Amino acid sequence: MKFCLTIIFVTFASLSFAQPNCNYFLHIGDSLKYKACKETENAKGHYQFSKEYQIVMDNTIDIDSTYSYAYRSKSVAYLKSGDFLEWKRLIDLAVKYDPIGNLGYRASCRHQFFKDYGGAIVDIEALSKMTNEDIGHSANGVYHLEVVRALCYSNLGRKQKAIDIIENQLAIEDYMVGIYDYIHLGVLYLELEEFEKAKAYFEKQVEYNDLAENHFYLARALKAQDKIDEAKMELEKTSSLFQKGYVLHDLYVYPDDKIYWSMIEEEKKALD
Repeated sequence: MKFCLTIIFVTFASLSFAQPNCNYFLHIGDSLKYKACKETENAKGHYQFSKEYQIVMDNTIDIDSTYSYAYRSKSVAYLKSGDFLEWKRLIDLAVKYDPIGNLGYRASCRHQFFKDYGGAIVDIEALSKMTNEDIGHSANGVYHLEVVRALCYSNLGRKQKAIDIIENQLAIEDYMVGIYDYIHLGVLYLELEEFEKAKAYFEKQVEYNDLAENHFYLARALKAQDKIDEAKMELEKTSSLFQKGYVLHDLYVYPDDKIYWSMIEEEKKALD
C-alpha cells in the first residue's frame, strides 16, 4: 500500500480518454482498424457535441463497425447532455467490441451517474475475470474500481462485503490509497457500530487527506460512546473545514457519504 495525495479536478473532461496509437494496429496486421484509427484523428479540434466530431466518428464506424473507440467517443456527448438511452446503446457496443477496455468505464458511470449498483458490480466482476492485470480506476480517476465495487455493495446493504473488498485492496503492497478510501471504510464500520475501528480509519483520513466528513463521522462515533465533549470538538473542526471547502466533492453528483451544512447544524443541536 502506497500513499499518494493528489488534487483531482473532477470534471466531465475526465470522461474522455486517450486517442489510440494507430501504429499499433499496423504492428498487429490489422489494416482496417489502422484506417479507422487514422480517421478518428480528423476529430481533433472539434468539440464532442459538434456535428463535425460526430460525423468523424460515424465515418470511422463505416470503415470498421467493430472499432470500439468510436462508439465510446460518440457516447460521451450523450452522457453529458443527459440522453442516457443513446449513451447506453453506444457504450454497450463499445463493451461488445472491447470488453476489457470499456467494462470499467461503463461500471464507474453506472455507479456515479445512474446508481445502477447491481449493473456496476456485474461489470467490474466480469472485468476481473477477463484479466490478470490491475483493473484500473473509475472514469473520473477518484476511485479504484474495487472501491467502486465496494461502494456499490454498501449501497445495496452489504456493509461487511464492502469492508472486506476495501480492506483487501488496501492490503495490496503497491496500491495507492484513494483520496476518499479511508473515510468510506470508516463510515462502513460506523454503520456496523464498530466504533473503535471506525475512529481508527477517520484518524487515518485526517493524516492522509483531511476533510469535513471524517470529523463529522468521527463526532458521531464519539457521541455513540458518550464522549460528548470530544464529539463537540470534532464538529467544530467539521464546520471549519466545511467552510474552507475541504469536503467530499463531485462536480455533478452527490458522492457517497457527503455531508451538508444542515447535517452539521442538526448534529450540533443533538449534542446540546
